[in-house]
Amino acid sequence: DLRGYATADAWKMNATLALLFRQTSSLKSTMKFSTAPLALLALAAPITTSAWSTAAIRSVRTVPATILHGYSTATSGESATESFRLSFNEGDTTISPWHDIPLKGGAEGTYNAVIEIPKMTKAKMEVATKEPNNPIAQDMKKGKLRDYHGPIFWNYGCLPQTWENPNEEHPELKCFGDDDPIDVVEIGSKALAMGTVAEVKPLGVLAMIDDGELDWKVIAIATDDDLAKEYNDIDDVPDAVKDGIREWFRWYKTPDDKPLNGFGFDEKWLDAKNANEVIEETHEAWKKLRSGEIEAGKLWTGKN
Repeated sequence: DLRGYATADAWKMNATLALLFRQTSSLKSTMKFSTAPLALLALAAPITTSAWSTAAIRSVRTVPATILHGYSTATSGESATESFRLSFNEGDTTISPWHDIPLKGGAEGTYNAVIEIPKMTKAKMEVATKEPNNPIAQDMKKGKLRDYHGPIFWNYGCLPQTWENPNEEHPELKCFGDDDPIDVVEIGSKALAMGTVAEVKPLGVLAMIDDGELDWKVIAIATDDDLAKEYNDIDDVPDAVKDGIREWFRWYKTPDDKPLNGFGFDEKWLDAKNANEVIEETHEAWKKLRSGEIEAGKLWTGKN
């Protein structure tokens, strides 16, 4: 019983790519996209499955945005343009997905995740932390809309009411937070639409170091996914999935002549207990930000 993992061939491809990444990840120099593992993935993925995903490409289906606790979404502007925005509402009131949606889910040990980037898409969408009510918009750099150079193979978003404090140095990693809500990688079988508020169960966390900043990646699964009953901690997640996520984030900036991203704690995934601790720490930082105890700067908190 492959339980949503597509085919045996998918497992073989996952394992092969994971091995390739382990071999190449020791390289310290930047590689062009045409020779990086992401290029091999781009060639391989359409053949059978989305590499490292828990579902085949052929079986991916988009799930409409969740209406959770009365939340709904609305769009303005044209997609793939600088003007596009996806805003959140509760009844007739516009709300912030960052500040107004609660962190905790309905069940004990769960959290709400705001999906910014559906699996198998490339547009670099994110909660606009500096805009009023923090709608989702496409990130821009040097006046251009940002896209990944290949699709992301999991649902990607953030946990509301969290904040990685750029003023606080991590005692072990000796780097500061990236000034954003904490990121979440949801590994379930469904493609969740942008703006979905999904109840997820954290399974582990990875300490990514991006341009000298700490950028935690929480790995989680939606509680309504078929595998949620079997996945309770990081050791329950197949190595191919864990390796794939780490290596995707290691390499994804190299097509722009950026260096490889690094990872703390010997590049190991920390377990669910550690993930919960990191989430709670970032929640406490967010409380201080929202209350004004920490200066918000250009961030929109609804209080400044």
